[in-house]
Amino acid sequence: MSATDRPEPFDRALLDRQRRRWLGGNPKPGIDFLVAAAADELSDRLAVVDRRFTVAADLGGHFGQMAERLRAGGRCDTVLRLERLAFLLGGDPLAAVGDEELLPLAPQSVDLVTSCLSMQFVNDLPGMLAQLRRALRPDGLFLAAFLGGETLGELRASLLNAEAETSGGVSPRVMPFTAVREAGALLQRAGFALPVADVERLTVRYDDLFALCADLRAMGAANVLAERSRRPATRRLFLRAAEIYAERFCDPDGRIRASFDVVYLSGWAPHESQQKPLRPGSARSSLAAALNDRSGDFS
Repeated sequence: MSATDRPEPFDRALLDRQRRRWLGGNPKPGIDFLVAAAADELSDRLAVVDRRFTVAADLGGHFGQMAERLRAGGRCDTVLRLERLAFLLGGDPLAAVGDEELLPLAPQSVDLVTSCLSMQFVNDLPGMLAQLRRALRPDGLFLAAFLGGETLGELRASLLNAEAETSGGVSPRVMPFTAVREAGALLQRAGFALPVADVERLTVRYDDLFALCADLRAMGAANVLAERSRRPATRRLFLRAAEIYAERFCDPDGRIRASFDVVYLSGWAPHESQQKPLRPGSARSSLAAALNDRSGDFS
């Protein structure tokens, strides 16, 4: 199957329309709480890297929360923002409209690339990572956060069970998310050196399922699956889903839990100065000999 024939799980045109609708006017105050939390964590991780970056690029950074932190940190000489939708750039002079899946970055043109909670909507994640690897200068750093793992698992289970009860079938209503192990493997496949992938769970509590769905809409992150059902969901479905959610994922005070698994990635463009693994067979002593020497320690 060629790249052009590969099925695309996300309707990115619909994603753009949702963002224009919900973020283009008067965004709900505080609705960027997930982006802010991930940007803070990425900034903390970058702070322990003893490097200065001449040119940094922030991809799909929503309203620029990550770019603001990069500029405030004083470790980047130039920070360029790249975003699919021009209105999100807010007139930033160091910004350009660009797609994560077709990056407008020349080979070996940047020293640092960050991405804060946009990669979960990329259809061709391996292709994006390969482009990023080419855009980084040798020993350049890629640092990212995106929603993965079991994000919104409670909502998915509630909707699937409710739809099976009310209509006898199910349709995809919550997007699939990349597991942390798969994300690390994609970094290696793209040619990054010293790849690291880990996950942190953020649990947000809501009054009910309807409050959670209202926040997802306000984020511009409602259902954008290409294979979603085109039939309007019934009120009966959501009422039953809300009941199931409250039955299974409710705290003693009556509020429900929503899980957001943030996957963090870091990888470096290869450089001869980087630490490299030992060649197979280059060890000077065998594991068996070491265990024999220490056998008395385990008695």
